Amino acid sequence: MSDPKTVLAYEDVDFGDELPEVVPDVTMAAIQRFGATTGMTYWRFTDHERARASGLPGAIVPGIMSQGILVSLIHRWAPNAQVHKIDTIFRAPVLVDSQPVCRGVVTDMNDEKRTVELDLTVCNEAGETRVLGTAVVGIESNSNRALPEP
Repeated sequence: MSDPKTVLAYEDVDFGDELPEVVPDVTMAAIQRFGATTGMTYWRFTDHERARASGLPGAIVPGIMSQGILVSLIHRWAPNAQVHKIDTIFRAPVLVDSQPVCRGVVTDMNDEKRTVELDLTVCNEAGETRVLGTAVVGIESNSNRALPEP
């Protein structure tokens, strides 16, 4: 695994490597800032009481923010990575004001293209998977710092 401040080379990555865990900021203040920036100011993201009254367990983190958090996890691990593809499945809501944990693991490597495939998860405090996904990420080689086309 790499220091998050250093550039990661493809040769430094091994099948099974785990990305450093991240506990993202999903406080109400963070959700409100995200909502103000993206125009997603809906009550289901910003009002616990209204969300509960509608049948949700509380205000929920927008799905696109969860995806962004997973991309951030990738870039903390490999700041120079190019995310070619990310797919996510939302199994259950991530609650605002919770402390989810984001994890990733290298599940495949393509030496010709210098890409790695990652399995990604966002779990709640109880360890239950809320969001899962995969990503294909290009990482530069030590021998040739230019990445091939995906």
